[in-house]
Amino acid sequence: MKVRRVVVTGLGALTPLGNNVPDTWNGLINGVSGADTITRFDASKFKTQFACELKGFDPSKYFDRKEARKYDPYAQYGLAATEEAVKDAGINLETIDLDRVGVIFSSGIGGIQTFYEEIASYVKGDGTPRFSPFFIPKMISDITAGHISIKYGFRGPNFAIVSACASSANGMVDALNYIRWGKADMFVVGGSEAAINEPGVGGFNALHALSTRNDDPKTGSRPFDKDRDGFVIGEGSGVLFFEELEHALNRGAKIYAEVVGGGMSADAYHMTSPHPEGLGAMNSMRNAIQDAGLTLEDIDHINTHGTSTPLGDVAETTAIAKLFGEHAPKISINSTKSMTGHLLGAAGAVEAIATILAVKNDIVPPTINHVTDDPELPTGLNIVFNTAEKRTVNVALSNAFGFGGHNASVIFKKFAE
Repeated sequence: MKVRRVVVTGLGALTPLGNNVPDTWNGLINGVSGADTITRFDASKFKTQFACELKGFDPSKYFDRKEARKYDPYAQYGLAATEEAVKDAGINLETIDLDRVGVIFSSGIGGIQTFYEEIASYVKGDGTPRFSPFFIPKMISDITAGHISIKYGFRGPNFAIVSACASSANGMVDALNYIRWGKADMFVVGGSEAAINEPGVGGFNALHALSTRNDDPKTGSRPFDKDRDGFVIGEGSGVLFFEELEHALNRGAKIYAEVVGGGMSADAYHMTSPHPEGLGAMNSMRNAIQDAGLTLEDIDHINTHGTSTPLGDVAETTAIAKLFGEHAPKISINSTKSMTGHLLGAAGAVEAIATILAVKNDIVPPTINHVTDDPELPTGLNIVFNTAEKRTVNVALSNAFGFGGHNASVIFKKFAE
């Protein structure tokens, strides 16, 4: 069977740096932090009192009041970013075969805000079960994929992948393969998350996973720095339009990059901690490179998972150093989570967008907030600290790893017919 080529023809983003792709990219290349004191709720009693929230997102620009009540914030974010991606891809719903357009849309947690509000209301009540008829549909993690298909009439494969913070990256690998195998011509693929609330922040605090740098929120996310103390939770959505190459060329679509490989693996080690030697990360990256038919020396740039946690950053850089060996210092490495925070299930999609734009524009966004080198990290790596790096980026790899030991890597390449 001939393996079909897959390209990216549309992008959409709703992030702590901007409510669209251009604003997000501008923030990334200029090293802007999206972190600040939490406004969603009174966090004064929490160990962590800051996050990377969206700024100025207005649901009324996308939904009427009655419609908005049917969607948890995570679904609102996903639908908003999808609207940008569909427009960016130049999709004419009257001329494409809607049976051949699929949706894989992910969330690590789903409608946690809805779950929290409904349960809190019940507990505070008199015991009479008064739940919203939208409680379950708003909460479940697959519902945004369903809403996207309903809104646009996309009748191809439609589902959600849940693998914690690897969710939307796993979705991209599946979308790539479905198009390669001829199961669809186009896919909306991405993820969204809206967990900046009491249970979200409180739960990650209980795991000692979040930074507690409350006196200086904007420097809280500092991947690969010696004094990092945890990740900064973020919210928002990232959406990509994957398309079979000939289909895209026939309709005159603009092409951002080619999707050439995807790899997945499991740490098989611990519920929340990464394999200390980066074994799962190394296998995921190796699998993606082999899937793409590339060599280690072809990789110019890696957008790491790079969460700013003490264990995670060491494990991932160790994996890179071991896998790439002598080529490792030639790779420009960064973590855009230093600016966006960690968007959990949406992280893979948002960081894939950053990776694609690095390929398209030959600019690697920085890892901000670096002050002190960490002696625990492998030496000799080219981590792009504090200022963007201009260089030719022909091939780039994006990593996403999740609790449970889930690993996914996706490779993007400059498009050439």
